Amino acid sequence: MEAGESDEGPAEGVPGTSQEAEVAPSENPSRIVIFDTLVDKFLEGLVQAGSYQRFARCYKRFYRLQPEMTRSIYEQFVFQLQSSIKDEIQEIKAEGNLEALLDSLDKMETEAGDRTDLAWRPSGVPEEDLRSHLVPYLLQQRDYLRKLLREREEENARLAQAVLLGRRRIEEMQKEIERRKLAWQVRGYPPL
Repeated sequence: MEAGESDEGPAEGVPGTSQEAEVAPSENPSRIVIFDTLVDKFLEGLVQAGSYQRFARCYKRFYRLQPEMTRSIYEQFVFQLQSSIKDEIQEIKAEGNLEALLDSLDKMETEAGDRTDLAWRPSGVPEEDLRSHLVPYLLQQRDYLRKLLREREEENARLAQAVLLGRRRIEEMQKEIERRKLAWQVRGYPPL
């Protein structure tokens, strides 16, 4: 047996086999970098959870016969597991167009910048959401229609005044015509 190992298996403290890509900390890392870091941390945790000691315990007889071979199999297993998980995640990222979507989220966040105005968020009650969305519009429409009505009423009042003035002029003209007709008849001209 190797040093530091008991009959039950090897001691903890196996050197890490994860191929972690350390990301230099920046102020605002992109979402894809955060996602990749998250995947790497997950794989690291997976390898730690499935330690060499646990692996050796599962294959205790084989470990007792050939400990070096058991370690080699464990390392190959961990490498293959990490590779297949990374490949699967890359495939999911490609199928879902995840990089482009996360980049567009980053872009939207940067474009939003220091905007402090509140964005609309649904309350979860459709009636209230609809009301909060429609009421300002309907109030604006009501004000516009009231203004239009006021303008039409003013125009109608002007036109009514013009009609009354026109009627008075017609009455005056009719009176003038009657007066002239009488004057014509008084002078002795024959009626027309």
